[in-house]
Amino acid sequence: MSDSGFHHDRGHTRPRIGLYVCHCGTNISRMVDVVKLAEEYSKFGDVVVSKHYRFMCSEPGQDLIIKDIKENNLDRVVVAACSPLMHEPTFRKALERAGLNRYFFEMVNIREQVSWVTTDYDAATNKARNLIRGGIARVGLHQPLEMRRVPITKRVLIVGGGIAGIETALQLADGGVEVILVEKEDSIGGHMAMFDKTFPTLDCAACILTPKMVSVGQNSKIKLLTYSEVEEVAGYVGNFKVKVRKKARYVDTEICNGCGACYEACPSRPLPSMRKLRMGNEIKKMGPALNHSLAEGEKLVRHEVEHADVH
Repeated sequence: MSDSGFHHDRGHTRPRIGLYVCHCGTNISRMVDVVKLAEEYSKFGDVVVSKHYRFMCSEPGQDLIIKDIKENNLDRVVVAACSPLMHEPTFRKALERAGLNRYFFEMVNIREQVSWVTTDYDAATNKARNLIRGGIARVGLHQPLEMRRVPITKRVLIVGGGIAGIETALQLADGGVEVILVEKEDSIGGHMAMFDKTFPTLDCAACILTPKMVSVGQNSKIKLLTYSEVEEVAGYVGNFKVKVRKKARYVDTEICNGCGACYEACPSRPLPSMRKLRMGNEIKKMGPALNHSLAEGEKLVRHEVEHADVH
């Protein structure tokens, strides 16, 4: 690769570009003068070959590109056709079959972005002309990239132990993937654990949620980190490194059997911030956030009563 960014493998410093304008049947040609554009760009800049063809994505269309690459020593290819989402991989493979790096290719969308959204023939042709010019300028700056395989850690971290996080963890674990489920509260379940029934079927929320919570706790593929928060994420796709802070529980989770005796003896009796502990219709304890809301409500009621007494 030279300082100017052009490929040296074929013994020259200037790019040799092949331009191909597709008719796409009549999808493009009915609104864009593809013949005229191909002729105009045949003598433009570093364009060595400029052609139009009825279906560039077809086997004959791809063979045309491969043949021109070999015969005209092309090292860049621009195809003006449909969306890259549809046929960019098709043309990249054609370049590889011709012995050219797949990333020396640029696709210009003159169907979805021009012919399908423009009603004026001349305006559409002019817009396509400008887009093609940009594609030619861009492809000259492309550099060869190589695809490679790298080892990945087959482990997934899920942040949030609500019903969505629980279901995702179970699905992944059933597929053989190791899962780490992190929840900031001291129990999984999320907002669904606070509901009585679910919309629209009015099914019992606990009847749906509780078996899934038990499955998470019993699944050997799932490591559950409750009362924990993600502090730092580094790395890249396939190899992330995540720092998780586990808050102090003051309980040995390895030997705890959930009997609740420590809860009865605990003077502070901690409760998740948005949970209520009920016994029948009686609320035994509320989380800090709900306690705060209740206290503010009582202040407002007292103020209204005192205000009424004054009058």
